[in-house]
Amino acid sequence: MSLLKSTILTSALLVASVNASEVLATVNGTPISKEDINTILKAQGGSFDKLNKDQQKQLLDKLIERELLAEVAKKAGVEKDENFNKALENFRKDLVIKTWMDKVYKRTLISDSEANKYYQDNKDQFKQPEKIHARHILVKSEKEANDIIKTLKATKANELKDKFIALAKEKSTGPSGKNGGDLGFFGKGQMVPAFQDAAFALKKGEITTKPVKTQFGYHVIYLEDKKPEGTAEFAKVKDKIIAKMRQEQFSKAVKDAIDSSKEKAKITNTLNSSK
Repeated sequence: MSLLKSTILTSALLVASVNASEVLATVNGTPISKEDINTILKAQGGSFDKLNKDQQKQLLDKLIERELLAEVAKKAGVEKDENFNKALENFRKDLVIKTWMDKVYKRTLISDSEANKYYQDNKDQFKQPEKIHARHILVKSEKEANDIIKTLKATKANELKDKFIALAKEKSTGPSGKNGGDLGFFGKGQMVPAFQDAAFALKKGEITTKPVKTQFGYHVIYLEDKKPEGTAEFAKVKDKIIAKMRQEQFSKAVKDAIDSSKEKAKITNTLNSSK
């Protein structure tokens, strides 16, 4: 590498280092850097750069106030207080444990092949019930429902869906009316019995030929799609399997560490001692 290239690389690294810990404010010589703020925001999954200007200013003002209050508390001798030191020690222990657990979890890795083996061995867990995608038009009277059915029956098959959506937007009193009566996919047990029975009895692209009465009024139903009972594909559940297996392995690693330490430790417990 030439001297020029080496100098450029060194300069770039120095700039990157400075930017990573960009100082945004100082309080009596104590710096508050962007890196400090990002460490605080990381727990909430955020970062300083994702905040808008007002949010950045408000947060920085709060941290400046925190530094000022910390100085006030120190001058008041809080650090010599017994309760403070006990709380600090408890916090330190919790932080040590959390940091260790984070490292253990990061080392807990599950491969795709391990996840696939779990999937193959436990396929019953991934069975999916039959689901349908339906639309409906809800009206107050049976006559209104029959009039809508008559209009739909006179509609060509290739235009039925569009006509149904238009009528739902125009006439349906239900909240889904503005969306063309769309109820999305649902399974058995999610709708009232009368509606469910009528909807599941339809074939794809069919409408109910008689009004369906429920406590909400009279429904005309259109079946848009149907998903038969089956097993979810591995690709769709892989991430959930990996998360589950990682959590199980992580929990085992923590328990093993506790059990191992407990065997070697000298522990006295007055609550568990025999009287």
